[in-house]
Amino acid sequence: MGKKDLAMQAMAYGNVYVAQVAFGAKDVQTLRAFLEAESYPGPSLIIAYSPCIAHGIDLANNLRQQDLAVSSGHWPLFRYDPRRAAAGENPLHMDSKEPSIPYRDFASSETRFSMLFRTHPEAAERFLKQAQRQIKSRFHLYEQLAHLAVIEQAGTAAPATPEEKPADG
Repeated sequence: MGKKDLAMQAMAYGNVYVAQVAFGAKDVQTLRAFLEAESYPGPSLIIAYSPCIAHGIDLANNLRQQDLAVSSGHWPLFRYDPRRAAAGENPLHMDSKEPSIPYRDFASSETRFSMLFRTHPEAAERFLKQAQRQIKSRFHLYEQLAHLAVIEQAGTAAPATPEEKPADG
């Protein structure tokens, strides 16, 4: 199971605090996630991007690599806090913006990906295009989920239909 699947599965429980962070991309978001997770009165899961030497990067550039991962959309940043639903707010908050650089810029910076470009360029190009589509699709899914209106129903929060969305939201 991949990291993205793990986050979605944990959020599906509805009572788990979930955050995806990258200190090198947004240190304040990382700190906020740890503080929220620590204060949450239930299970918390923080999934952190952590480059390693096996990725084929100089770890002296660790923070820059984290920023590339987030900027390319490879690693979206978000926080899911179930307490927000109880207050009538959407529990999912996107902390990263839409990808601002092509996935290629991130992938080519790591030996684990760039090796494929040297050995099997046609396959690498095909995989790169597929990854770019998946990144765009995943970002838009998270963005849509984060913008769903939430209404209070008999003491529990539930997503509102588009027709029930408040006029100011």
